[in-house]
Amino acid sequence: MLMPKRVKFRKTHRGRMNGKAYRGSTIAFGEFGLQATQPAWVSSRQIEAARVAITRQIKRGGKVWIRVFPDKPVTKKPAEVRMGSGKGAPDHWVAVVRPGRILFEVAGVDAPLAKEAMRLAAYKLPIKTKFLTRESESSATEGHAAAV
Repeated sequence: MLMPKRVKFRKTHRGRMNGKAYRGSTIAFGEFGLQATQPAWVSSRQIEAARVAITRQIKRGGKVWIRVFPDKPVTKKPAEVRMGSGKGAPDHWVAVVRPGRILFEVAGVDAPLAKEAMRLAAYKLPIKTKFLTRESESSATEGHAAAV
């Protein structure tokens, strides 16, 4: 499982997930990407399950980049414990994902195989996603620049 080696604070506030992701919203490493279209907390188990699905589908060919890291601790109180008496102990780790964030990138495989791998990975995630290619992404940004 992914988790930080150490953190400055053991417990954090829940925070908000409003707005779009401006950082990490373009394909930077690979040829194909999986982009989030909804906000959510994605747990380290879900990230790992999606990674395994991608690597199995591409049969360990090509290269996979994971663009999100679960660095937020989520606390949980034990079952059947009364209200009060403080915040629970850290239970698991999540990555805060906003719409537009690239979650995974793949290179070194052909487009149909990459699309199928990303489709299988998307089933493992709690959000709706979109398959991107480097060409489609660059043409979309050029069109936006021309319109402005």
